Amino acid sequence: MSRPSESRMTTPEDPYRPGLKEDFDRLYRSTYRRIFATLMLILRNPAAAEDATQEAYMRGFRAWGDWKQDAPAEAWMYRIALNVAFTHRRRDRLHEIGEVLRRLGRPNEPDPGELEQTDLIRALRSLPAKQAAAIVLRHLHGFTNREIAVALNVPERTVASRLAAAKQRLRSRLGDQSRLEMGISTTSTVPLEE
Repeated sequence: MSRPSESRMTTPEDPYRPGLKEDFDRLYRSTYRRIFATLMLILRNPAAAEDATQEAYMRGFRAWGDWKQDAPAEAWMYRIALNVAFTHRRRDRLHEIGEVLRRLGRPNEPDPGELEQTDLIRALRSLPAKQAAAIVLRHLHGFTNREIAVALNVPERTVASRLAAAKQRLRSRLGDQSRLEMGISTTSTVPLEE
């Protein structure tokens, strides 16, 4: 699959219909870049993020006929993508643990790519994956708590809790810089409850 161009979100006059290939193609075009960017933040590796994004869309396409319209299609697709990313991270961690055990005593060299990253990206990557997913969906993609809950398949209260914990960790790590880089402040303009 080639990378699509971004288009507008679906409007009530233009809803997605489960099972229709054209509608899944439209969902793919409208969400690909944002989902890829989200998975890039979670997986920290462009190739892994690309693989996970493609796998998520393949899974989504296979399940498109089963999608229930009571949840937004975009949030449904994010849930699939995030589940794939979390599975990739678990698999990668197990692989890394095996590598470390094989190389005991051998120090790791710092990744040159990480040395060039902003403090915000490093701080986001230091968050637990589920908190990072919630904060990225909220502040990067503008999802509501309900949409995040659907995407992560958790109750809205859990979303609020994850957002609060993530913001606290980011504030403690970044201090005033977090307000400048992400718009997160002690008096955030985005309420936790909607």
